[in-house]
Amino acid sequence: MLSKRFFALFVAPALMLGGCQTFSSLGNHTAATLGLGDDVPQVYTASAESVAQRTGIAVADEPLAARAGAAALTLHGNAVDAVAAIFFTLTTTYPVAAGLGSGGICLVSEANGQVTEFDFLTKAPRRAGAYALPGAVNGFATIHKLYGALPWQRVVAAGEAYAATGFPVSQALAARLAASQNIVRLDAALSAEFLDEAGKPRAAGSETRNVVLSQSLSQIRQDGADGFYKGAVAERLVAYSDAQGGAISADELAGTQVIQGPARSHGTGRFVTWLPGARTGAGAFSAALLNNLSRGGRTTEMAAAVQQSLAGFGVGNVPGDLGSTGFAAVDANGQAAACAVTLNGPFGAGRTATGTGVVLGANPSGPAGVASAFLVPVIATGNGQASLAGAGAGGPNGAAAALTAVLDAAAGRALGRRGDLRGTGRAPYDTVNMISCSQETCVALTDPGAHGAGAVAELTQ
Repeated sequence: MLSKRFFALFVAPALMLGGCQTFSSLGNHTAATLGLGDDVPQVYTASAESVAQRTGIAVADEPLAARAGAAALTLHGNAVDAVAAIFFTLTTTYPVAAGLGSGGICLVSEANGQVTEFDFLTKAPRRAGAYALPGAVNGFATIHKLYGALPWQRVVAAGEAYAATGFPVSQALAARLAASQNIVRLDAALSAEFLDEAGKPRAAGSETRNVVLSQSLSQIRQDGADGFYKGAVAERLVAYSDAQGGAISADELAGTQVIQGPARSHGTGRFVTWLPGARTGAGAFSAALLNNLSRGGRTTEMAAAVQQSLAGFGVGNVPGDLGSTGFAAVDANGQAAACAVTLNGPFGAGRTATGTGVVLGANPSGPAGVASAFLVPVIATGNGQASLAGAGAGGPNGAAAALTAVLDAAAGRALGRRGDLRGTGRAPYDTVNMISCSQETCVALTDPGAHGAGAVAELTQ
């Protein structure tokens, strides 16, 4: 059971690329990089896992989304452009954990060394109901308006194009579909997209698409956040909610806010580590977890630290799949952005709003509302430059793996290979994805037990 104190912290708050550019994904071969190979190596050499680049790098649980982030960097976009492109691609290619109905937290590093936090978590409507008020579209629109280098249309375009023309189901998505097929079966739109003619979850490599979702993304591409929170898409969301007793109102939808402020800094050896602040459950939990991991001047076993931290907040059982994912990018100038988002359960409430393709997030007042506490984007800086950027998401183990990576690096342990990350042990539900940077180069490190990918941008003159 959740303590009242801990629970309150959780709920308070086409156009494919052309021109003269290339990008390459990371991995042993093309099929594995796309998440479509028969096997995924569990240990990589540095050269096999990543090519050292100064042009920018992106990492995500779903490979097509990582490629979209790298493509944004290829177009001379920055880290914020990349994470926005990753998010909108995930809404199409990984809607089990990221969607237009989701919410989340991002950290963005600035040239002066400060790291800014953006909170756009889902919220419960005043009249309760099964569905959450979504914050993610507003969140990424706000961050992009402040920091983005590319036109807004560019960062939405990849997700829109995949939804309109189709995409191959990755191993990452296939694993989640198999586990959540009973949820998929209960929604006509999800069934049509993700079940085959025999009624089984689509296998990795099979093609699917979501034309209605592409139309909603088109409105967002053209009109920004207003294309989602106002106008035709918003009207359909409210109408569907009313018909299903969901209680989302037009006023609350249009009034969705993003909270912005300095991230919380922690001294960790040779790094300054930046985490969500105390105003969120993620901030409270990550601070306690970091303390328990580093107690006594040494890194404690992850499992023990997780149990100590959960017990400190009176948390008992945590749902197995919280419908969350994390991703990050570092650009050629050393700017970093790290994000984690959640639908508060696999496919959120398990319902798609008619005429929108939007998978609705579950009300965070429900059991899966604990998901927001385990969204732990992290940026570690040394000498004012980003040394690590990434996120643990999906549960306490993902959060612990991200913070352990920081403590390991701060203690001088090299993080240059995928196997250097301490696996969460619960992938693909709890995952960690990190980017590790030296003075000259960066490498992407994905959860060794999952099917994510890193991708680097290769700029040409």
